[in-house]
Amino acid sequence: MDYSQIKLVTVKQASKILGVTPLTLRNWDNSGKFLASRHPINNYRVYKISDIEKLLTDIEASRGKRPSKNQVKKLIVTHLTD
Repeated sequence: MDYSQIKLVTVKQASKILGVTPLTLRNWDNSGKFLASRHPINNYRVYKISDIEKLLTDIEASRGKRPSKNQVKKLIVTHLTD
């Protein structure tokens, strides 16, 4: 599957990518720290890949190093295929 075409991921997929629990993501959404979008049909939380990439980039930048786009995409593909 070509993950470059995926624009939205579920809470479970996003939690695997970010290395946190789904509950943590829900708490971040409720507190406004990392907002989720809502699926138009079922109203479930979904996350934009671009938002996840930005969060990962911001985290790495705060640690003193910035990942390349290829590193971020590789991380996303690795976690989504598990």
